[in-house]
Amino acid sequence: MIYFTSDTHFADPRVLRIDRRPFPDMAFHDVALIDNWNEIVGTGDDVWHLGDFMSSRGGDCDQLLSMLNGRKHLVIGNNDPDATTKASGWESVQHYSEITLDDHLLILCHYPFRTWNKMSKKSINLHGHSHGKLRPLPRQYDVGVDAQGLRPVSLEILLNPAGGAKA
Repeated sequence: MIYFTSDTHFADPRVLRIDRRPFPDMAFHDVALIDNWNEIVGTGDDVWHLGDFMSSRGGDCDQLLSMLNGRKHLVIGNNDPDATTKASGWESVQHYSEITLDDHLLILCHYPFRTWNKMSKKSINLHGHSHGKLRPLPRQYDVGVDAQGLRPVSLEILLNPAGGAKA
């Protein structure tokens, strides 16, 4: 399986205040996001994290990555320091990517686009950055944790939200 997420902001207390995440402190926040990730993602799955993974004050990025299931790919966000982008636990690191999944061309970037490659041919833009606060365009999905129940999401769930989350 392939999953998508963004804007976890591990060890970044601003998200408790700005995004009103329902946790008393960062320790509870980080444990909950790790648990949610590992409930969904298996060890053989791929996860595309579309930026803003963790704060520079969060300690060892590789240690955190080792606690999360799956092969992890980073699409760099505006709050990803060198310690995050240079961590060895990523399968790949890039600012932008295009992948094909289930006959869908996916345009992956931290930022939402007004237009994107092959938009007229029904490609799909997956993004983060807006923390669930931006009204999407057709075939555009915010995969950030604030928009997706604080957990990674599959393309199937994005395209068929009534199908429910993987248990």
